[in-house]
Amino acid sequence: MALLHRATLHPTKLDLLTAWLPGRQWFAGPTGVELVSRGAYRFDDPAGEVGIETMLVGAADGPVHHVPLTYRAAPLDGADGWLVGTTEHSVLGRRWVYDGCVDPVYAAALAHAILTGSGQAEQYFEVDGRREVREPTVTVVVDGAADAQVPTVGAVRRVVDEDRTLIDTGTVELVVVRRPGAGADGPAGGMLSGRWHGQSTTVPLAYVRTR
Repeated sequence: MALLHRATLHPTKLDLLTAWLPGRQWFAGPTGVELVSRGAYRFDDPAGEVGIETMLVGAADGPVHHVPLTYRAAPLDGADGWLVGTTEHSVLGRRWVYDGCVDPVYAAALAHAILTGSGQAEQYFEVDGRREVREPTVTVVVDGAADAQVPTVGAVRRVVDEDRTLIDTGTVELVVVRRPGAGADGPAGGMLSGRWHGQSTTVPLAYVRTR
């Protein structure tokens, strides 16, 4: 479950991504234009410390990019090169926003979502003491099994940041598809797929393989 705050961010997530995304080697599309959101989905951090949101963004007339983000209350050690930026959250204060591919909390959440078949977290707003469901903007499908044994996912040992970004944790290898629907088969292993407004068919978003 992901409990969301009705809050403002300055700068916004799209502002941060508009400045950061064109510098990635896997970015495709026009530069110098504002990005628009195609949808997003979330995972839950069991410890309740790190926000985990994956956004699908692109220019209005460009390809869609798949960008996992983590939101932290303090800097992540050793991850300066993966910092998307900082933002002021009207409820939580300053948040450090990272490319989730370097964040061990994201890696563990993605592996769990695929291997157990749990998929994305349900999203809620707290309104007058009660919880209201936020309808998802991305439909996520996973092929894991509820009784699967999920290995402990520790530190991220290596990230190869290409069109299909490899995350190596020692116990699992994860692959994040940066431009969904761009073709080419993925690696063997469990898969997370999704569709969203403007994407009528389900396309691969990420893969996991245990060692």
